[in-house]
Amino acid sequence: MFFKKKEPMSSSVGYIVVGLGNSGTKYEGTRHNAGFITVDRLAEKLGVKIDRIKYKSLCTTCTIAGQKVLLMKPSTYMNNSGLAVTEAMNFYKVPPERVIVIFDDISMDVGRLRIRRKGSDGGHNGIKNIIYLSGSDQFPRIKLGVGNKPEKWDLADWVLSRFTESEYKSLTEAADKACEAVELMIDGQTDKAMNRFN
Repeated sequence: MFFKKKEPMSSSVGYIVVGLGNSGTKYEGTRHNAGFITVDRLAEKLGVKIDRIKYKSLCTTCTIAGQKVLLMKPSTYMNNSGLAVTEAMNFYKVPPERVIVIFDDISMDVGRLRIRRKGSDGGHNGIKNIIYLSGSDQFPRIKLGVGNKPEKWDLADWVLSRFTESEYKSLTEAADKACEAVELMIDGQTDKAMNRFN
């Protein structure tokens, strides 16, 4: 069963799951908001609403694999995502290894997933800012493919463009897999998540 409780939850947040994106209706459904889309689906599956304004984010707490988890959608805009993430990390004293970041990747086809334990920013400004402000690249991440930039497109225009109907279907299927991956990762089974979904 999805999201079963394993053991009693501690009163403090043990993990942070953050989806990266840009706030506002102007950016809804854009490629750069794949992280927001995924965290919204995760909240839906868990029956919680991401509606608290705290840590420069919309957020909520929930239980995943017996752990108390903070779900976050930073409201800082993508390039300043680290402001929100580090504020929550510092408040709850959560180490980078327990911060799972979900974001878009233009080097993969729409609907592909790639899970990593840690790594560089790969040219992604949101990740770059989190690494810079937290002083660590040791946080696990789930990358969702949003399609390669067509040759004639400007990069900024491409990531802020909307998915086609068929692309959006592929993206939401990938987001559902990412939700399963989050549960495995919080349950200490990152290798299993990587083997299953990479």
